[in-house]
Amino acid sequence: MAVQVTVFGATGKIGSLVVRRLLDEGHDVTVFVRSPGKLEVAAAAVDVVSGELTDAEAIADAVAGADAVVSALGPPIDPFVRGTPLTDGTRRIVAAMHDAGVRRLVALATVSVPDPRDRPRLLDRLVPIAIGLLIPGALREVQGISEVVATSGLDWTVARIFAPIDVPANHTVQAGFLGRDPVGVEMSRADIADFLVDQIADERFVGAAPAISN
Repeated sequence: MAVQVTVFGATGKIGSLVVRRLLDEGHDVTVFVRSPGKLEVAAAAVDVVSGELTDAEAIADAVAGADAVVSALGPPIDPFVRGTPLTDGTRRIVAAMHDAGVRRLVALATVSVPDPRDRPRLLDRLVPIAIGLLIPGALREVQGISEVVATSGLDWTVARIFAPIDVPANHTVQAGFLGRDPVGVEMSRADIADFLVDQIADERFVGAAPAISN
């Protein structure tokens, strides 16, 4: 059944694949973008709302009428990232969803964010420490986004990834919790996008942050 989905981060590597998958499945898609010229699909194929994540009114316009929201927002891998624009923007997205009565939110994070169901191994504990030393601003944003989503009161799912790679989808997905389930490291960006889209209708991970891999 076709649904109306709003996508944030639609011009990123994973977000653009999310948009393509949604369109391939016949869904109605609204994208919230700062630069419409960076869209990898024809603008006529989607409803485009242009704006910054500081623009609560534009975010509300993008969310209005949606059945679900997919956020593929993620910080750049930059040691000099300052501030928390993505975390603050996610707060505005959540507020707009509450105002519009939109319940389903699927977001993206990394395994540097814990889930209470994890039984982390030593390597799992070392990953956020290493990231915090190398790219502290990016870690702060990923953790901030995840906290906002997890405390949103919405029907949320956060998909946690470790090492996204640019290879064709192999349609093999491992999903679960660190130290408990056989989740690996690398994952095709196309398979990540497919997982995000699949969560719109899949209730298995509502209120959870599964780690995913190929």
